[in-house]
Amino acid sequence: MNQQFSIPTALCLCVSDIEALIQGRTIAALPRMFIRPGQRFALYPTDSSALIKVWAKCELCQILDETKPLDILSKLTIWTPKVLKEILRQQQYIFLAYFRVYQLPQLQEILVNPNIQEKLGKFVSLPNSLTVSEEKPILTDRIFTQRKHQLEKLEPALHPELEELQSAIASLAISQPAAKQLDDDIKVFLGWSSDQATNPLDLDLLWIQKIAEVGNSSDGHTFEKLVRRGLLKLGFTGSGLNPDAVGGAGGMDFYAEQPYPIVGECKATKTEKVTDGTPAQLLRIGMNHLRKVQYENSIKLIVAAGELNFYALRTATENQMNVIRPETLQKLVELQAHYKNSINLLELKDCLQQAPFGLAEDKLNIYIDKVEESIKLRSHIIQLVKNYLQNSGIESAGVESLHGAYFGSHPPQPLRTTEMHEILIELSSPLTGYLGRIKSSNLNSDRFYFLRDLPIN
Repeated sequence: MNQQFSIPTALCLCVSDIEALIQGRTIAALPRMFIRPGQRFALYPTDSSALIKVWAKCELCQILDETKPLDILSKLTIWTPKVLKEILRQQQYIFLAYFRVYQLPQLQEILVNPNIQEKLGKFVSLPNSLTVSEEKPILTDRIFTQRKHQLEKLEPALHPELEELQSAIASLAISQPAAKQLDDDIKVFLGWSSDQATNPLDLDLLWIQKIAEVGNSSDGHTFEKLVRRGLLKLGFTGSGLNPDAVGGAGGMDFYAEQPYPIVGECKATKTEKVTDGTPAQLLRIGMNHLRKVQYENSIKLIVAAGELNFYALRTATENQMNVIRPETLQKLVELQAHYKNSINLLELKDCLQQAPFGLAEDKLNIYIDKVEESIKLRSHIIQLVKNYLQNSGIESAGVESLHGAYFGSHPPQPLRTTEMHEILIELSSPLTGYLGRIKSSNLNSDRFYFLRDLPIN
């Protein structure tokens, strides 16, 4: 259980500095005096209402002069070289304080100090002491230690281009969910966020989890819309996937153009069997609208809840159509929602192009099982890197060391060193950001470090 502390004072900082500390964009502040390491205090915003969100513990305080490279210090913090030079001009020294920041259990509203602007960078007494604990750190121990080391040694930023991109989309993240997701992913990769929570809830799950229910009803129009939305979620695109349309282009229920053509029919039903009319309609409309060559080069898919009768199954099988239940489509889309980009559409294409045709449940479920095993393997490797570094007391590890540890970790499957290296590189990509990678001129000398977990739902 975390020990509790009583905090009677607060350090006054401007809102932008406090928000940067809360977001993990920086671990430093510029007080007007030296702060003793180990000292604890709340962070009081001077240019807004007196609403306190976090408290901090000073881990280190440096006194810097004009001999320090201000351009590098600027890139590792939130202040421009011009601001840092102006502070040096006014007071000859810069007090650079390293703060470990923690969230308060709840926001604390206090009376506004009328002279608060004059207290910028200084301490003030709080009307009532705050009781706090170290239960909710903004950054994990490991990430904070890495950032502290980088700032102490004034090591240049590893990914300046990503930092510029994050700054460019920060304002968009306030109102646009897609921009916020990208912003969150970049901050995790840069080490500005711990991302300690489990995978964030994808709001699309609200409709994704209705696919099977509606498919097993008589609401055919809604089912068509959900199937189109599901295909869009998987990554397909095309004018024939408009989820708001009533009936697809040319009478087709759905048609995707990229990354490869896929055409299909939907059949929602409560109890009745699916007759030959459904596959026959797909064949007729597909041939009429797409013409013979384009139709034959397309993946054919029927999403139907009911059992196919003899003639429907024969037509579907002989014309290389894949028939799956709404539950199977829902499983695919749920995987994509929980684990972004886990569904490889080219691998899915290989699956759908292979026999057997007609009832395709078994081969789709084999593919789904393969994706789930791949996710479990990657989650295991991420946890392996995390535990290995913690137990070894080092900041990064090479492939050979991690491969050796892998075989003592009850691995889900055997891996060659080259296979593990490929997965480590994949997990350290900016698009995934579960691990960090220190590149070497010799690939075998690459080193990897932990950034965030991949929880299994």
